[in-house]
Amino acid sequence: LGRLREAREVFDAMPHRSIFAWNTMISAYCNSGMLEDARSLVDAISGGNVRTSTILLSGYARLGRVLDARRVFDGMLERNTIAWNAMVSCYVRNGDVTMARRLFDAMPSKDVTSWNSMLTGYCHSRQMVDAWHLFEQMPERNLVSWTVVISGYARIEQHGKAWDIFRMMHREGVSPDQSNFASVLLAVTGLRDLGVLEGLRPLALKTGFESDVVIGTSMLNAYTRDASALDTAMKFFEGMPERNEYTWSTMIAALSHGGRIDAATAVYERDPVKSIPCQTALLTGLARCGRITDARILFDQIPDPIVVSWNAMITGYMQNGMVDEAKELFDRMPFRNTISWAGMIAGYAQNGRNQEALDLLQAQHRNGMLPSLSSLTSSFFACSNIGALETGNQVHSLAVKAGCQFNSYIGNALITMYGKCGNMEYVRQVFSRMRVKDTVSWNSFISALVHNNMLEDARHIFDNMLSRDVVSWTTIISAYAQAERGTEAVEFFKIMLHKHEVPNSPILTILLSMCGSLGAPKLGQQIHTVAIKHGRDSELIVANALMSMYFKCGSADSHKVFDSMEERDIFTWNSFITGCAQHGLGREAIKMYKHMRSAGVLPNEVTFVGLLNACSHAGLVDEGWQFFKSMSRDYGLTPLLEHYACMVDLLGRTGNVQGAEQFIYDMPIEPDAVIWSALLGACKIHKNAEIGRRAAERLFAIEPSNSGNYVMLSNIYSSLGMWVEVAEVRRIMKQQGVTKEPGCSWMQIRNKVYSFVTGDKQHEQIEEVESTLQDLYTSLRTAGYVPDTEFVLHDIDEEQKESSLLYHSEKLAVAYGLLVTPQGMPIQIMKNLRICGDCHTFFKFVSQVTKRDIDIRDGNRFHHFRNGSCSCGDFW
Repeated sequence: LGRLREAREVFDAMPHRSIFAWNTMISAYCNSGMLEDARSLVDAISGGNVRTSTILLSGYARLGRVLDARRVFDGMLERNTIAWNAMVSCYVRNGDVTMARRLFDAMPSKDVTSWNSMLTGYCHSRQMVDAWHLFEQMPERNLVSWTVVISGYARIEQHGKAWDIFRMMHREGVSPDQSNFASVLLAVTGLRDLGVLEGLRPLALKTGFESDVVIGTSMLNAYTRDASALDTAMKFFEGMPERNEYTWSTMIAALSHGGRIDAATAVYERDPVKSIPCQTALLTGLARCGRITDARILFDQIPDPIVVSWNAMITGYMQNGMVDEAKELFDRMPFRNTISWAGMIAGYAQNGRNQEALDLLQAQHRNGMLPSLSSLTSSFFACSNIGALETGNQVHSLAVKAGCQFNSYIGNALITMYGKCGNMEYVRQVFSRMRVKDTVSWNSFISALVHNNMLEDARHIFDNMLSRDVVSWTTIISAYAQAERGTEAVEFFKIMLHKHEVPNSPILTILLSMCGSLGAPKLGQQIHTVAIKHGRDSELIVANALMSMYFKCGSADSHKVFDSMEERDIFTWNSFITGCAQHGLGREAIKMYKHMRSAGVLPNEVTFVGLLNACSHAGLVDEGWQFFKSMSRDYGLTPLLEHYACMVDLLGRTGNVQGAEQFIYDMPIEPDAVIWSALLGACKIHKNAEIGRRAAERLFAIEPSNSGNYVMLSNIYSSLGMWVEVAEVRRIMKQQGVTKEPGCSWMQIRNKVYSFVTGDKQHEQIEEVESTLQDLYTSLRTAGYVPDTEFVLHDIDEEQKESSLLYHSEKLAVAYGLLVTPQGMPIQIMKNLRICGDCHTFFKFVSQVTKRDIDIRDGNRFHHFRNGSCSCGDFW
């Protein structure tokens, strides 16, 4: 029952203690992770007998303290086969298959348990080639042998192979037992073929297992693994002749996990016993569904909750971010086991309270308990989160003291921790010393290299991996996408599909985000097709990414995705509102906000950033003020710098530059560069040199190397003919070593991206592009286009100014588009900087003269040019 203090009191009061009593007390301490107490009892009887040493050895093995286990083994004066098997199992349990095999080969005699232990080691480390070779060599096999190898193939998801081995066993006349039948049911579950499961039921009937409550529960578990078969599972459950606590808890857990928490509660109410597993299953389900208050009510109804119930409630609080409530419960626990400590440490780390996680680890150690593998890995995660390299070294030393530094979970966590702390030397050391390197180890190593910008090294490791999983592909594709090497990221994705690896949601969202950033709608559509093929398009995270991608690419498919979504979260609504803002659809953004509120979704800070941006891009001053005030008044949200920046932008764009400046001075928080930049941008639009100079001076102090600030001030001066001031800005730029960021535009044509920079002379078809541009320029002049030379920053004659304007990057791009695409085909262009006034006028005339739809996404928003007008209404 875990009541060790009372057990020890009984033990100490015994007038005569047999070796059985000593071993029972030692075993209890070992099972509860209190190995120092166990060791003190072993020392008190001078080592006890062979069984005593074996119990202690197994206790050390259970907590991953391999070196301590080996010291006990080496110190044994007498060893029987059971002791040898315990040491082999110790190495197996901690992932050191090499040492396990070395000890296995040295055994003076082996029984079938010895062979099964080694077989288990190979299967657990996924070395199924070695496992099968050993299986074939076994002089004797029992049901455990068959069960282990079937489970091994199921573990590596070769469910068909596992099923074939079971059929082989059946042909050899070996009858299954409960454990064996359960293992093959696990494989059948993985096949996700209810027909095979139904085909297995006659054998269960023939062997008498259909009515066996344990096998019946395993079959129920197989049904419940398929989310679409919950009704079938419920029917099977209702037909079971006998149910135990695990049957009830399996059904409750399955319904909870499937989101049918009310049905799960109804099953729980029918349970005549309402055992601890059932209470825990419902507690967990209620917590997962966010019904933490109901979970606490259930917990309080338990008259004498055991440690499992306490742990479930603590985990529930942590899952819902209620860390202080979890701590209050933890402090009140009458007894804690290693799982209690591990749950609290993991909860602290996962909820961003990393230092508290590390403090609790220290407290556990002070209480005389060496931490479990889970506590150690969570602590390494906490160190990773805050870059605590020195503390990470100390926890590493504690792992060594606990004898589990060679455990693969610990090794993988260490690689991640040292990688995030930027110490690649330690990463390489840990990786090279690992005795067992699984796929997770290789993935962790690649992630560490990627995190430290060592992309080519990561590629080399990836290419040399013997086996890869979906995480491997996710890591490398994400790395190339983040490095803005989109072509290579897509190539990896194609290779992945060619190797029949099913893409997961993270890969799809990464690639869709990349398509949005590049403005590559055709590639995005292809990835959308892949998502549909694999049934991922309806997943919320993928649907959100699809909608965001289509918005960023200027496609109306964003609305189609939104309308087709069965589930929406706050990110969905925020993405739609932000997308409307990007396209200047202020009224539609406000309309969507009202729909969001009607749906019962509360807005957050991001919602109001989107709304204020939408109002700014549409010139909706009154509406913007209402939303800004509503944040704190109606929702208790404190405006952040982003919201103040939006308001400055809104006031400034609509011409109230003085009001925008006063708004900044009245702010309760210190303005940042974004806010001053918004004011400077407004001054540029409305040619206010005085306020513009003040804003620019603030910006020069905050970010002296940002060329955009100098260029905006220079633009203001040049538009007013203040050439002396323009020259002074250029002098300051030169003195500070600041160079102007060149304008760059790009477009996707037939799945290939073409880019241009202002004044480009390097493009392979530049002569044809310039010729097309000159012809277009002539046609536009005839139609009434007049170049607006105030956007030229140099004091040169008008002809030179017109020539300078002609070769802006977006004009080169549209000329290329007209040159290589069929007549009437829409043209879409992406640009890194804000489009200038002359180019904006130029494109209105292009859309009118060429009868083309032209979309431009600049650094601020989308411009949709149609028949001589722009969607922004000349307000941007």
